Amino acid sequence: MEGVTLDYSRRSPLLHVENLSYSVAGAEIFAGLDLVVHQGESTVLCGPSGTGKTTLLTCVLGLTRPKSGRIWLAGEDITSLPRKRLASHRRRYIGMVFQFGELLPELSPVENVALAALLAGVDRRSAYDSARALLADLGIPLDQTPTAYLSGGERQRTAVARALITDAPLILADEPTGALDQSSRDSVADLLFELPERRGRALVIVTHDQAVAARADRRFDLVAGRLVGDYI
Repeated sequence: MEGVTLDYSRRSPLLHVENLSYSVAGAEIFAGLDLVVHQGESTVLCGPSGTGKTTLLTCVLGLTRPKSGRIWLAGEDITSLPRKRLASHRRRYIGMVFQFGELLPELSPVENVALAALLAGVDRRSAYDSARALLADLGIPLDQTPTAYLSGGERQRTAVARALITDAPLILADEPTGALDQSSRDSVADLLFELPERRGRALVIVTHDQAVAARADRRFDLVAGRLVGDYI
């Protein structure tokens, strides 16, 4: 399960958010927001709670429709895709890691990870073989212990494995270390930040954790509806 083979040069970003605007109940969340992310790099989004960082991720996922602007993912403008094609494009190109994992607690790690592959259309044997190989590579227990009984760090590592199982080139992570102790936080952060270099993925993390933010290739703060920071 090494990195994907898609070839996006520095002139052809994997993700390009262009002039994005969005408001809720008359309150402006984004105003002409731009973001460019390439394969093989890590990007962190910071800012106070309520500024719209998670909303930006839901826009990239195609779950929230912006008022205006475009979001290009792997060369496709997802803001103009019909629902069925959008869902298919999202499954192919995006893996998501949530703050609390959002795993099915009654299932084992292997079952949780394999399920993501099954939903993407992979046959059962291949899905389970790939899940076991990926979990072993990430140092996650392969027994049938329900995920509910794993430590917080093990659950988040399982959530990362689930995001990787379909070979999606873009990994989004929303406060992935926010509910962990320091030791587990460092372990999960190590895993996430090796994804761009070791597996060729693009990584976008929303976080309040300054130690985690400092590890990214680029940092942006969401201020007054715009991203301010290290553009390249």
